[in-house]
Amino acid sequence: MKYIEKLASIRQEMKEKAVDGYIIPSSDPHISEYLPDRYKCIAWTSGFTGSAGTLVITADFAGLWTDSRYFVQANEQLEGTGFELVKLQVQGRPEYATWLAKNLKKGDTVAFDGNLAAVAVAQAVQAELLPLGIEVNGHLDLLDPIWESRPALPAEKAYLIDESTTGQSTTSKIEAVKARLADKRIDSHLVSSLDDLAWLLNIRGNDVHCNPVVLGFFLIQPDKNTLFIGDGKLSAENIQALNKAGVEVESYEKAFDAVANISDGRILLDPKKTCFSIYDSVKDSVDLVEDMNPSTILKAVKNSVEASHTRHAMVKDGVALTKFFKWVEEEVASGELSEISIAEHLQGLRAASEGFVDISFDTIAGYKEHGALPHYKATETSNSTLKPEGLLLVDSGGQYKDGTTDITRVISLGNIQDEERADYTLVLKGTIEGSMAIFPKGTRGYSIDAITRRPLWETLRNYGHGTGHGVGFFLNVHEGPQVFNMAAVDIMIEEGMITSIEPGLYREGKYGIRIENLVLTQAVESNYFGEFMNFETLTICYIATDLVDKSLLEEKHISWLNNYNAWVYEQLSSHLSPEEQAWLKKKTAAI
Repeated sequence: MKYIEKLASIRQEMKEKAVDGYIIPSSDPHISEYLPDRYKCIAWTSGFTGSAGTLVITADFAGLWTDSRYFVQANEQLEGTGFELVKLQVQGRPEYATWLAKNLKKGDTVAFDGNLAAVAVAQAVQAELLPLGIEVNGHLDLLDPIWESRPALPAEKAYLIDESTTGQSTTSKIEAVKARLADKRIDSHLVSSLDDLAWLLNIRGNDVHCNPVVLGFFLIQPDKNTLFIGDGKLSAENIQALNKAGVEVESYEKAFDAVANISDGRILLDPKKTCFSIYDSVKDSVDLVEDMNPSTILKAVKNSVEASHTRHAMVKDGVALTKFFKWVEEEVASGELSEISIAEHLQGLRAASEGFVDISFDTIAGYKEHGALPHYKATETSNSTLKPEGLLLVDSGGQYKDGTTDITRVISLGNIQDEERADYTLVLKGTIEGSMAIFPKGTRGYSIDAITRRPLWETLRNYGHGTGHGVGFFLNVHEGPQVFNMAAVDIMIEEGMITSIEPGLYREGKYGIRIENLVLTQAVESNYFGEFMNFETLTICYIATDLVDKSLLEEKHISWLNNYNAWVYEQLSSHLSPEEQAWLKKKTAAI
């Protein structure tokens, strides 16, 4: 069925059910960013494959609301589908609700599948539409009746990981969450988000591409703790270990009824991580508390074991990347390298490392103009052949049993232009400024964002995405609650958090530049003026210096760059062949 035909079928369903506007979020019952195939509803409906967006369909309009990271991609993928791109003004804001309010009339009905909409999204839609007399139905799935051969839920096995890897037992993690619940006099708590579930129960799986998670819910109640997971996904040994940790195991589908059957007390649900269907099933007799999952902040603060393991994973990742960039440099003149082939080669190099599980997201290998698309993924149609000229941006990462990596580097393949050199140097200057930041305890991410952007702002340059996101420990490469962006997110940057620093600059149709390292927040000193923190850089991969215009850097930036590259050589050289050592020695030479 073509996309235009699917759109017609949805409109027919809407007509039969008296629906005037239908919303399709990019989500699943766990409000995940990356989705199992069964819930890739936007891709199935419209052909758009980005990880953030919302479709809205009316009788005479069909649009995709998404942010600047996906504008070019969306325009290409939506062509001929019947859907139009609507550019979000503010990333993540439900601006489509305002559009519906302006374009529908009193008495009309807007619907969505409550299994796919977060509570916060559903509430935003209701707040916009209900005062205008527009009805909202949050329990209508119009896709399932027309989705032929819809993928089933994943059936791969899940598994437990040992305390020697995580640094903390399942029992102690549950106790830590319960202690926070007790402080708020909360009796029950449902964990819907898959990364919170994975961290809390020391469980991993293969249910979502690139994310080592398993579909499930975890319900904490006064008298028991229950994991709801697909039948057959855990071995008898794993079930026994969970039972020993005080966790009962039930079928996945029973989670919805378990929440609906709670008749008293106070229950905590995270409105950003719980689907509306579950939220709406809570009895009126239950006091519903909307707040962040306690596990979210606990998970974000890595313990010393997790930090140590991550440093080890970074060495393996750095070795793979060194081999990769050497290979690209030596083979590019052959004319046989393409964006797809180099991504496959890099994955193969990572896969040769001990403890490698998967890549942590689809590799972004953007040559020349494709580098200007922040979330680009090469297809057979777009796949560019590399030549010994222009810029190559590679944003990639690995999932290892001892850590998660995420790194972006830009290299010149030849014929460097002055504009490219200046842009590269200013982005690098931003990366260095963010990495060198010293800040008082209590600082929020928007302050780090501003520090990092300053070198670009000073030259009237900017970028449309955030400066940094949290990263999990052998978990999701995008992990909250902390972010480094311009939004006033009221989450302080705490000691032990791992976050990316990744400023960029994009010239559409020409090239893109982004330089990304992961950093660990650490304490510096406590004095009369308070407690201060800074960052330990974790990523170990040389930063290209042949693109640097030294005249745009101060001595402190040059010193940081030289020290960083020297440290990279020191960390990796013993894991490389003599030929690779010699190559890296040149790449890390001081400027």
